[in-house]
Amino acid sequence: METAFSQLTVCFEAPFWVCLYERIEQGRYTVCKITFGAEPREQEVLDFLLLHWHGLRFSPAIPADAAPARPGNPKRLQRQIAQQLNGPGIGTKAQQALKLQQEQGRQARQSRARAGREAEAQRRFALRAAKRREKHRGH
Repeated sequence: METAFSQLTVCFEAPFWVCLYERIEQGRYTVCKITFGAEPREQEVLDFLLLHWHGLRFSPAIPADAAPARPGNPKRLQRQIAQQLNGPGIGTKAQQALKLQQEQGRQARQSRARAGREAEAQRRFALRAAKRREKHRGH
């Protein structure tokens, strides 16, 4: 039986508060970054997730490591939570997944811009050709 794991981390990345939603399903890791302006309350984050769940853009799936096991020692758990609170908040795997998503968006944006430039060049060429034909019409 497959298990699913998800984690929601809210951290401050100047000048915005960022919510990082990580999930592992069927052995694949995906992450979604949600940017808030001011510091969100727990209820605001929950409401946002419930209302905009279908619109969230998750990164492309990358293979996940073994599912993280729940630590049994409560002191170790407290130390890990303190490290997450004091640390940057975004893990290396999450950074890689977000970077992959950013790269794909950049490539899509470049291809759209290239197609737009080529269409504009074709339009200008057609205008010049029409103007040239207009000049060479006999009277």
